[in-house]
Amino acid sequence: MASSATAFGRLLGRLGRRIFPSNLLGLGAGLILCALPIALQAGEFASMVMDARSGQIYQEENADARVHPASLTKMMTLYIVFEAVEHGELSLDQEVTISANAAKEPPSKLGLSAGQKIKLRYLVRAAAVKSANDAATALGEAVSGSESAFAERMNRTAKLLGMTRTTFKNAHGLTREGHLSTARDMTNLGRHLFYDFPEYYNLFSRLTADAGVRQVGHSNARFLSNYAGADGIKTGYTSAAGWNLVASAQRGNERIITTVMGGRSSAARNAKVAELMDFGFRKAPSNVAVNKPARPPYMGRGTSATNEMLLAGAASKTIRMNLTVAASPIPQPRPGRAPEIAPEQEEILVAMSSDILVAVQAAQAQVAAEAAAANAQAAASAAAQLAQAQEAAKAQAIEEALENTTTARITSISPTPRPERIELAAVQQITAETGTQVAAIDPSGPEVVTRMSTSGGREWGIKIGTYNTQFAAEKELLTVALREMNTLSGALRKVTRGNRGWEANFVGLTQESADLACRKLVARGSDCAQFGPS
Repeated sequence: MASSATAFGRLLGRLGRRIFPSNLLGLGAGLILCALPIALQAGEFASMVMDARSGQIYQEENADARVHPASLTKMMTLYIVFEAVEHGELSLDQEVTISANAAKEPPSKLGLSAGQKIKLRYLVRAAAVKSANDAATALGEAVSGSESAFAERMNRTAKLLGMTRTTFKNAHGLTREGHLSTARDMTNLGRHLFYDFPEYYNLFSRLTADAGVRQVGHSNARFLSNYAGADGIKTGYTSAAGWNLVASAQRGNERIITTVMGGRSSAARNAKVAELMDFGFRKAPSNVAVNKPARPPYMGRGTSATNEMLLAGAASKTIRMNLTVAASPIPQPRPGRAPEIAPEQEEILVAMSSDILVAVQAAQAQVAAEAAAANAQAAASAAAQLAQAQEAAKAQAIEEALENTTTARITSISPTPRPERIELAAVQQITAETGTQVAAIDPSGPEVVTRMSTSGGREWGIKIGTYNTQFAAEKELLTVALREMNTLSGALRKVTRGNRGWEANFVGLTQESADLACRKLVARGSDCAQFGPS
């Protein structure tokens, strides 16, 4: 479509020179352009600059204007795919059969054929790096069974993310009537991608990627290579949208997300993004509290929750949400194309969006409060068990002292060392079972040294900080271990005395698991440094 528009523009130029004298050529061209259909005119310019850590807005222009997002749409497609994989709807190694509908999508594309089978992970790479339209459509169909059903899920997820002025019609972003978004909504979506799925975020900075059938290059390689600290996120272009980009960059402690929509060329867009990025870094303080965006509740593939919200809202605006989802590792394809949402239903959804978000936030707050109460109770129980164990050990020591004394009158009993660090193992077992955290850890007693196994390449480790006391280092290790149980499974906690204090380390990791753990900890605002066998 872009090449057709370019050729059409050259044709208009030649036609204008024949019809209008040179001094009226500009006026004539303007009259012709006014008569063009909207699909061949560039979109309205819009922009936003945000501090990714706090969500603070440093600049905005037409940020709430509804414009064509083009391939920025694929950020939502990938967000839903990451969510589906996380909850077992799909597997990255699952083979997807390419439909005729996906195969016929126009460029940019991977060049897939109808009936071809390809792993989901390659479709993800093609959509994220090359911005392949056939890959994006295939991903949507793999999740929801059809393009229209996937668009429904995209809109449902967008509302839960607070994207109140966005409507999706397809998974790739090619121009379609009503397929619109805003610079504000796209900036917030980019921020959610960074914080909600840090394990996948590196995809958006790869200059090349293996897409199964071939290597593909990044659609935004020029900006990623030329702007210091840039590591994503997504480009977009159609003749209706102009040149779009949601970009993220990090310098020191600062991370800035910048969105530009409606650029007149890729070079002009990149220059504007760089200018706004520089402005953001000048405004951003070095140290600011990280305020991660609230992650929306998982809604799965079903539409029952949407229907229930519609019915409840029409009756009394009391919203009941059914969060029970029957997840399947392999999605069942739906026959045919699911019906579009009726216009009157879509209007009701938009009108109710604020009520829906309030209800979701209230439900999340209630769940968090109940979980906090349960955690406090379990922590108290664990602390009581620990205290009982310590009192029993002390009583045993006193009894042994009484038996061994040779004096009839006992003048004093010296306090005996507390038992070796069996308490830490007990606390670890209790907290692993209850999901709680116990702060009371005895800092005294000899250090337990465990020989680390180096089988299977587990010779790597990570350092999460240096602390003034051994107790503080052990407490932080235990806290991180409980919070990142999946990532640090099998790792050993080790505290060593260094020149600057007590160093808190996790050892016994593979290079891959150490890299993943550090990326997740850094994304959550924690310090982390890897070290290898040497």
